[in-house]
Amino acid sequence: VFPPPFFHSLLPRRLLGIMKAEVALLLLGAACSLASNSVYTVPDSCKGRCREKYNPQDVCHCNAKCGKYQNCCDDFPTHCGQDSKETEPASEDGFSWSEDAITQEELQEVSEQLYQSDSNKAEESDITLNKQTLVTQTKKEEDQSPERLFLSIKEEKLFSKPTYASFIRLLNNYQKNVGRREDFTAEELKEQDNFLEEIMKTKVMQELYGFLHDKNRYGTEAEFVADLKEMWFGLYSRGEEGDSSGFEHVFLGEIQKGKVSGFHNWISFYLQEKQGLLNYVSHNYDGPWTSYPDVLGLQFSWDGFYKEVGSAFIGSSPEFEFALYSLCFIARPGKVCHLTLGSHSLDIQTYTWDKSTYNNGKKYIGTAYVVTP
Repeated sequence: VFPPPFFHSLLPRRLLGIMKAEVALLLLGAACSLASNSVYTVPDSCKGRCREKYNPQDVCHCNAKCGKYQNCCDDFPTHCGQDSKETEPASEDGFSWSEDAITQEELQEVSEQLYQSDSNKAEESDITLNKQTLVTQTKKEEDQSPERLFLSIKEEKLFSKPTYASFIRLLNNYQKNVGRREDFTAEELKEQDNFLEEIMKTKVMQELYGFLHDKNRYGTEAEFVADLKEMWFGLYSRGEEGDSSGFEHVFLGEIQKGKVSGFHNWISFYLQEKQGLLNYVSHNYDGPWTSYPDVLGLQFSWDGFYKEVGSAFIGSSPEFEFALYSLCFIARPGKVCHLTLGSHSLDIQTYTWDKSTYNNGKKYIGTAYVVTP
């Protein structure tokens, strides 16, 4: 880097000293840059980044508001939580990970509470299932279950309940093919509000709100409901502008690139099967629960398109599914969320939609589903 020795005699000492100093500064800067970058070798880590100012270019964030906006790095609790040395002071809106982080124990406790509070769930006599063939390989589209999965459901009892009825009214408001824009009428938008209004009357959703309010995620019930509407019903683009939403993907399903995508709801499954639009093929998992809600891992074809690996609650109320998926998306966005229901372990995976946001950086629900072995 420095001039060869035979040049030294040709250069004034003062000029040579300046050159050496500048080169030394350049080397020091490069070293500092490397050292600085070493902190960010994993761009989604909070190591050394607690209280870092928000930067929209960052993959994830490590400030006091990241919990509220569901964009914290996975290791935020480790480096910036109450047990770390890099604790975070409370922000102006009252949220602080040091006090308000949702622990694993709290997740399990609140999921058990929601499970016990689901008074609208189906009773054993309300649903008659015919599970038929249990498989270990799901790639084959061969129909190994010639009969329907749902032999009967007491529709008058279950579907007349306000949360069921308002949920079912939403199911014909969507285009199932990705790439076809969703255009809601005023009546259809009102049906979204009506569904949220009905589920918020239930103990399940009131307990979820109370828990998240205590953890400083939401200040008022109105704020909570408004955020639920955006994260679930807000439109984004999987193929065409405004052609998808978290609600459509999870509860109704979509057809994308010749396959069934999403579709994790038993009520939608039953209604499509009843109309002859869905063919149940097999199941690869049967949950340990002896009463509803139960969980099935299942394979089916819908309108001629195959779902190789699917999962769904069976016999749960709409508000219960909505509550569990919302809880996991808010507490563990983009990660596996470990819960317990009736003392049995249950994992829910959520994914954020990262290509567009709402309300200054908050993320939509990409998908949410029960993880089956």
